[in-house]
Amino acid sequence: MAYLAPSEFVTKMVDAGESKIFMSTRDTVIRAYMAGAILALAAAFAITINVQTGVPIVGAALFPVGFCMLYLLGFDLLTGVFVLAPLALIDKRPGVTLGGVLRNWGLVFIGNFAGAFTVAVMMAIVFTFGWSQPPDKVGQVIGTIGESRTVGYANHGAAGMLTLFIRGMLCNWMVSAGVVGAMISTHVSGKVIAMWMPIMLFFFMTFEHSIVNMFLFPSGLLLGGKFTWWDYIIWNEIPTVVGNLVGGLAFTGLTLYATHIKTGPSRSASAAASSRPSSRIAA
Repeated sequence: MAYLAPSEFVTKMVDAGESKIFMSTRDTVIRAYMAGAILALAAAFAITINVQTGVPIVGAALFPVGFCMLYLLGFDLLTGVFVLAPLALIDKRPGVTLGGVLRNWGLVFIGNFAGAFTVAVMMAIVFTFGWSQPPDKVGQVIGTIGESRTVGYANHGAAGMLTLFIRGMLCNWMVSAGVVGAMISTHVSGKVIAMWMPIMLFFFMTFEHSIVNMFLFPSGLLLGGKFTWWDYIIWNEIPTVVGNLVGGLAFTGLTLYATHIKTGPSRSASAAASSRPSSRIAA
């Protein structure tokens, strides 16, 4: 079957959230590490395209290749588990606790950051020819992005922080729509098409994605950007993470769960009797 009805794919969302909570520490960190690394490489790819063509929509149109790759390989992003893991708690799946949800979020954050930072170091070497010369054009642009989206927000004070938070919300509304969209289809082509549209939208609109920023801002610092680690953490990463959590859960996870999940004794009994789902459903 190529298409799943909403009630079916929302159940898959809950199953995926449950599987991630019970996943081993090793598997969780490895999958998060690879997701962060692949998404970081896709961000470098898209920025390179933008610099070389001068046409931002081209980079935005091709950036989703990274998201599709990591999803199809079964890797996990923080933005995805923000939406899926809480649904298993809300659904009262046996053994699911708030502590389990927070543990999953923490491990995925660590893995995503480690993966993105690894690629940041490698790309900084590429952009500077092993730090033997100043950054090339792409490296210079990445440094500028880091400045404008940290110090640039700070210059506006509370209004800047609000704008940053809202951009984080809008970002994960779209990213989580891509995660869920992939569950609608059982064919690879259908999954890719469903993921591609919202991911392209968020990237072109320069919304704030916490994992993409785990690459962009450390890269900017390594390449001589005129901002600090403190600027990055306070004036981007923390409010972006919170915005991603609120936007994805409020606009995607909770709305779909509230309107499409099946209720009643038959579903509850079925969920309780079933074994824990496979952890290969990615986010």
